Amino acid sequence: MLNLQKKEIIIWDWNGTLLNDVDHCIQSMNRLLIKRGLPLLEKERYLEIFTFPIREYYLQVGFDFSKEPFEIPAEEFIDNYQIGFESVKLYPDVISTLDFFRRMDKKQFILSAMEHDALIKSVREREIISYFSNINGIGNNLAHGKNELAKEIIRTNRIDPEKAVLIGDTLHDADVARETGIENILISTGHQSKTRLEKTGNRVFDTLHELTESYSV
Repeated sequence: MLNLQKKEIIIWDWNGTLLNDVDHCIQSMNRLLIKRGLPLLEKERYLEIFTFPIREYYLQVGFDFSKEPFEIPAEEFIDNYQIGFESVKLYPDVISTLDFFRRMDKKQFILSAMEHDALIKSVREREIISYFSNINGIGNNLAHGKNELAKEIIRTNRIDPEKAVLIGDTLHDADVARETGIENILISTGHQSKTRLEKTGNRVFDTLHELTESYSV
């Protein structure tokens, strides 16, 4: 069993792990689908088809890239995502969880597929930026993935992978952890179903509160 007492670094995913934006993402995508006359997304289907690379998710939703390049709906989604984004909240147990790891004297990082400047702004606006030693987003809005960014974080911060754990909500987070040699915990309240997450063989918790309850100091 993973022992958090032996870990010095907690690397957090942002969207769907700390930020409760699943419904907001579905609503933002549905605006694109209405415009194109495509079937709307229900949450149950979304949790089964959302994936990385993001381009593959768009194909499963129904976009035809012979009619328009991927970049057009991808950028349009970001514009839609900004509508009402200020009302998107953290999960209710985020603050208590961040406090839990702070008391354990863990350094906390964010690794996200959100564009870097937008990520910093998002974290700052929710008044939790002080919890993190390092916050890292990608260089553009196309969410190509976090693998190379994760390697860069490990290299520049001289992180020993054996002393770190990555906490996320998607199969992509599990892949990033595997590729970088970091242990992984998944939370099933995010962008992919618990059934999909359990297939990784990694620990899956229903909530962050359940995570902290399971690993006492």
